Amino acid sequence: MNEITIGIIMLFVLLLLFATGIELGFAMAIAGFVGFAYLNGIPSAMNLLARDMFDVITNYGYTVFPLFIMMGQIGFHAGIAKRLYDCSHKFIGHIPGGLAMATIVGGSAFKAICGSATATTATFASVAMPEMERYKYDEKLSTGTIATVGTLGCLIPPSVVLILYGVITEQSIGKLFLAGIVPAIIIAVFFMGIVYGWVKINPAVAPVSDRATWKERMRSLPEVVWVFLIFILMIGGIMKGFFTPSEAGAVGAFAVLLLAAVMRDITFKKYLESLSEAIRTAGMFLMLLVGSAVLGHFIAVTNIPQKTAEWLVGLPINRYIILFGICIIFELGGSFIEDLAFMILALPIFYPTVIKLGFDPIWFAVIICVIIMVGMIIPPVAICVFVVKNITKVPLWTIYKGCAPFLISLFICWLILFFFPQLSLWLPSLVYK
Repeated sequence: MNEITIGIIMLFVLLLLFATGIELGFAMAIAGFVGFAYLNGIPSAMNLLARDMFDVITNYGYTVFPLFIMMGQIGFHAGIAKRLYDCSHKFIGHIPGGLAMATIVGGSAFKAICGSATATTATFASVAMPEMERYKYDEKLSTGTIATVGTLGCLIPPSVVLILYGVITEQSIGKLFLAGIVPAIIIAVFFMGIVYGWVKINPAVAPVSDRATWKERMRSLPEVVWVFLIFILMIGGIMKGFFTPSEAGAVGAFAVLLLAAVMRDITFKKYLESLSEAIRTAGMFLMLLVGSAVLGHFIAVTNIPQKTAEWLVGLPINRYIILFGICIIFELGGSFIEDLAFMILALPIFYPTVIKLGFDPIWFAVIICVIIMVGMIIPPVAICVFVVKNITKVPLWTIYKGCAPFLISLFICWLILFFFPQLSLWLPSLVYK
């Protein structure tokens, strides 16, 4: 059997390993190791495994993961998410669907200090759901809003998805962060429009809450201002070259910890819990990167990416149709295994094709992020829906029905971003002249 045949067989073996429930990073490492051993011998495969593991574990750039994750964990344990939600509630809670809109605004703001979509979803399921239950919001609207707002974590810096994309494709993480801001704002506005339209059609799903006084609103603003300043400090520091993404993560984590300490909202026990969760999650990401590195080297030896790129580029059809087909593959693959894992698996195969077709890699990152957002709320592997279900105990089918209107808006936004790339590229081109 030739290299390409072996490569295809091992990719099917990898899918079978995924189906067994084995950790995704280990599954990729096993498939890559076995395939590489078959082609080049066991000693070469052992050397590859040791070298890739050492390179990933000792890579200074990968410290960005635990630092940004720790920043979000400290923000969660210090109650920053709750205060962001309360501030949004005071300003817009009294309008039709205001509590759901406050969840979107508060969740978007919290994303500025939290790199994980599932962490944002879990946080606001705990923070926003009790308030919407108190005002007797319809469960479809409340759970659908919470599940979908968590997906914005794929685009809003410091997004773990964008960081992983930058690591795998060797693109500037600073440019990727900037590219995600405008699309995230557009999608958040669409989400708020969905809530407003839903409530206008059926006012009973979202009874109006109490109107806060201007004094109460002003008193709640400092929390938002501090989070905004931390966000500007991190992103601005990266843009101006004052520090690397890893250093930005350290600055952000320290700033959030300092804010929590000044506000007297974090104890030593909560700090240790934040540290433990950050290390555990970062370990998972590093294992994914180890597995991805081993699998990537095996796939490179099989020449599958090059042959795929040559075949697709040679097809007598429009390049946008080819790209649309690649996006469908990402969506379908992410529907059956975890979206982030499938991105790590598929990027080395299809990224060369995207570049050969002449598409901008920064814009493609945004397109992939929106696809992952869709994958997080559609069955069978809808991670954000599962998180909301586990916390709120609302039936899955109810949450899925609540996500449906937001899913439509995501598809519309994806089409807008697909046909108008400058919406993603304007901000990076403005800063990186």
